[in-house]
Amino acid sequence: MMGPSLQEVLTFTPKPLQFGTSGVRARVEELTDLEVYCLTRGTLAYFERIGKLACVAKPKEAIAIPLAGDLRPSTLRLLAATAKAIADAGYQVDYGGFLPTPALTYYALAQGVASFVVTGSHIPADRNGQKANRCDGEVRKSDEAGILEAVEAFRRQEYARPVEASPFAPDGQFKPQFRPALPKINPAPAARYRDRYREAFAGSLEGLRVLFFEYSAVGRELLPEILTAAGAEVICVGRCEEFIPLDTEAISEAHLALLGDWVKRQGAPLDAVVSTDGDSDRPLLLGVSGEELTLFPGDLLGAVTAEYLGADAAAVPISANPALEEFLAARGIALRRTRIGSPYVIEAMQDWIQSGKQKVVAWEANGGFLVGSDLLLEGGPLQALPTRDAALPILSALAAAKRRGTDLIGLLREFPQSFGCSDLIDGFPQSLSRKIVSYFAPPEAGVEEVRFGDGAVALLGGGAFELARWPATSPQAERWLARKRLLEEVFSSRLGFAPLLAFNVLDGVRGYFANGEVAHVRPSGNAPQLRIYAYAATPARAKEIARLAVAQGGLLEQLARKVSAA
Repeated sequence: MMGPSLQEVLTFTPKPLQFGTSGVRARVEELTDLEVYCLTRGTLAYFERIGKLACVAKPKEAIAIPLAGDLRPSTLRLLAATAKAIADAGYQVDYGGFLPTPALTYYALAQGVASFVVTGSHIPADRNGQKANRCDGEVRKSDEAGILEAVEAFRRQEYARPVEASPFAPDGQFKPQFRPALPKINPAPAARYRDRYREAFAGSLEGLRVLFFEYSAVGRELLPEILTAAGAEVICVGRCEEFIPLDTEAISEAHLALLGDWVKRQGAPLDAVVSTDGDSDRPLLLGVSGEELTLFPGDLLGAVTAEYLGADAAAVPISANPALEEFLAARGIALRRTRIGSPYVIEAMQDWIQSGKQKVVAWEANGGFLVGSDLLLEGGPLQALPTRDAALPILSALAAAKRRGTDLIGLLREFPQSFGCSDLIDGFPQSLSRKIVSYFAPPEAGVEEVRFGDGAVALLGGGAFELARWPATSPQAERWLARKRLLEEVFSSRLGFAPLLAFNVLDGVRGYFANGEVAHVRPSGNAPQLRIYAYAATPARAKEIARLAVAQGGLLEQLARKVSAA
């Protein structure tokens, strides 16, 4: 007689894994061996179905799937579950060990095969994730539904399997006799990533002294080697074995103080302090003046990198600094803004390439830099890498400063005065976040922005193309004027806000005010969080807007109440 199924004896409640803005992430307890195994099998099956597992046809047993991970404590277990799924699908496992996400991806793209990285990026150690890549680049948003459908088929199969025949125990982890071992580490992915920069940046950092904050960044071996090969003197500090979540977009005062202490201990002047996030695809770069540190914001770092590389077209998320348009236009670099997330900027890069642009790049607001075209630098060639990378913007900014005879702070002075600050409310109900977005979303297809002025209301699509215009006194305009009034009641003149000129709904609600300030409200893609991105003419004002937004009873909560009552 057939015994009970695994589903019938589970000691936990399984939860299907979901995509966020970049890959799949979840709490560690939700990332059971079984769920990670099914996620990997489903992803591989989907890639097989659409022809994106290998870019050149070859027998299944001849295909080796690259795999690597970050340094958080749960990563080894998740790597083993991923490796087991790859092997059970009939492929070899090409194990790169603990590597930066861009290093593993660069190697896999050169091999023309799909790949997997186990990483939670910068989020706390109680969470982790898996990022898969097709043989031709990152998973696209249009792939996600198909992947999840394939994953669900494997989940149904594994949970329905008789418990005696299942490799999984009732807690969702592998039974001891089925627990997989990881293969020997292949050094080729690390070497290939190191070599990407060796010729292109040879000698470009000669004479610079750089402090590298190692902590628990997975690139703490590779990045200093790359900087040293470019000619810099690198001083490594702060290594720790406990995983520390470092958000390079919102580095804490405690971390800044720690870095400041390390700078003070050095016996000679420094040119920069450098680090990355957990999986080393987002840069952290600080200029040094004496013992004072100045953070180089990721969105501005991307612009300096684009100029250094000689780009002719770029894509950035809508949340990036509003100073980019003026800076890039002055340098002949066409710009397109997208929704937040690497799949969207990658899609925009592809559009630029199809339109005839030859040197196409993109970056996220965190500074993670993507290259869509093969480039030729003074030192040598630089091949395309259409995924977030931390090494390239760090190298480019330091090389640009040296070439111009200035420092990182001097590079920052070239931008129009627009300072950013972001913050968030954690535990904000997702239903309220969705209601805010829905309230401001136009019913008309293709509308990205609503502008007010000259006695009219205008609806604009991509590229600021005007789709409709109505007199302010018309019935059609009233819908948008009501939303303008609501925003101005929250972001009011008594708090220092100027009249609202426009709001953008490409990703969240981004308000533009007459004095140049910007307040951008956006829900998290996969967490109960509501974030504010603020830009103003001074750092103090940007911080004030962010503080006013996230305070108890502050601007974000007021906005949610007014929208709910509207």
